[in-house]
Amino acid sequence: MTVSAKSEYACIAMIELAARYEADQPARLREITEAQGIPQPFLVQIMAQLKAAGLVQSTRGSTGGYRLAQAPDRITLADIFQVIEGSGDQSESNLQRPTPAAQALCGVWGKICQERTKILEDVTLASLAARVAEQPDEMFYI
Repeated sequence: MTVSAKSEYACIAMIELAARYEADQPARLREITEAQGIPQPFLVQIMAQLKAAGLVQSTRGSTGGYRLAQAPDRITLADIFQVIEGSGDQSESNLQRPTPAAQALCGVWGKICQERTKILEDVTLASLAARVAEQPDEMFYI
C-alpha cells in the first residue's frame, strides 16, 4: 500500500499525541518534530488540517501546544486519512470511454477501497500508542 508522506506524518504525529493524552499536557510542535523526525513545515500544515477537522485542539502561549480533541480510542486511522487524503475513493475510471474491461477493474478498485476503509476504521490511536509503548527503547552502545 502506498501512503503519502503527509498522511504518514499525520498518523505519526497523532500517535505521539495519543501517547501524551493521559498527561493532559499539550505537545509543542518542536517536541513532536524532535521525537518523531517530522519536518516542522509539514507538521504545521498537518496540524492546521487536523485542527480544522476537530481532531486536535491547540493552546497558545508559552505552555501551549497541541492535544487530541477526543480520547485516543475514539480516533481511528480512517478519521486521519479522511482529513488528509479525502474520501480516497479511487474506484472511478479515468478513461473517457469506459469499456467493459475498465468497468470490471472499477469494481475491483471499489472493493479494495472498501476493505482499506474497514481496516483503517478498526485501528485506533489508542491501539497504536499501546503498540509503541510495548516496543523496547533503542539502546546504542559505543
